[in-house]
Amino acid sequence: MNRQKNMGELGKSLAAIGIALIIGALFILLSGESPLEAYGALLKGALGSPKSIANTISKSIPLAFTGLAVALGSRCGMLNIGAEGQLHAGAMAAVLTVLNLQFLPAPLLLLVGIAAGILAGMIVGSIPGLFKAKLNTSEVIVAIMLNYICTLFTSWLVNGPVKAQGSTAQTHVIDESIWFGRLIPQTQLTSAVFLLLAVAAAMYIFLWKTSVGYQLRAVGANPSAAGTAGIRVNFFLVMSMVLSGGLAALAGVTEIFGKYHRFIEGFSPSFGFTGIAVAILGRNHPAGVLLTALLFGIMDMGSLRMSRVTNVSTNMVTVVQSLVILLVAAPELIKWGKKRQLFNKSTNVKNANPASMAQKGK
Repeated sequence: MNRQKNMGELGKSLAAIGIALIIGALFILLSGESPLEAYGALLKGALGSPKSIANTISKSIPLAFTGLAVALGSRCGMLNIGAEGQLHAGAMAAVLTVLNLQFLPAPLLLLVGIAAGILAGMIVGSIPGLFKAKLNTSEVIVAIMLNYICTLFTSWLVNGPVKAQGSTAQTHVIDESIWFGRLIPQTQLTSAVFLLLAVAAAMYIFLWKTSVGYQLRAVGANPSAAGTAGIRVNFFLVMSMVLSGGLAALAGVTEIFGKYHRFIEGFSPSFGFTGIAVAILGRNHPAGVLLTALLFGIMDMGSLRMSRVTNVSTNMVTVVQSLVILLVAAPELIKWGKKRQLFNKSTNVKNANPASMAQKGK
């Protein structure tokens, strides 16, 4: 039964991608270009050589981390729209930690820096979870506000207290001994890919092979039934957002340790928001998220060659990505909204005053 359901979900995602590509091809035709030539150039630019493949995978890594973060929250019925703020907080915390603890041996310094980044993301992620669990406040609204707080606060830091002297909005460079190693010379692919695969595997084991993961998914599937069965619903709401925040922070941490080697203002081109689309298209499954992130990486990397070979703008890739998101996200968000209504109704009934309920009955 589960296999049939999974195949059905996969078919929906593939259909959405196919429809988006067809609509994109129509737009390309209207611009006077050949869709086959444009898409061929896109694929060659992304997968035409070992270096291109390496850079494509590199572009997909932060999207995969934020996609995994959103997927984990969604499995518990929580929409983590705050991944952008969480990855900024994680990146800044990791940089400040390693810059101030340079006396530590390199391997230990690297681990401490990564741990500090994850912890910062967890702290930021816990806030929407606590507000939801304690006050029944929408985690979406709280997370959106935290995005502004985190990005603007890190912007203030990098333009003021921690700004490298004589530079633009960036910190000092972290020690070279803790940079993630490049797997292929003259590319941006680093050992961060191994961390990503390990995290994705751990997330799958946690969600589908442990009792805690089963309870978390049960809360997401039906919070009322989960509560009736004795599962601590509020505990898992907070837990899911804490873990989600830590995963999102890894997107920022790996970008810093692998590519930029310092915190640079604006280093994230909305990885956190794109991660929402990656999670939805990947059906909130680690394997699906990895494949979807790779698809988005292919489109981003290949768009440059497509625009050089043809007169098709790189914005066409954004159009195709947006169409994919629209075709997949709309039905999923409707289902998510219905689940939230059921959850809110059950919460209101649970929190209602028995005396007042009895009076109303009279």
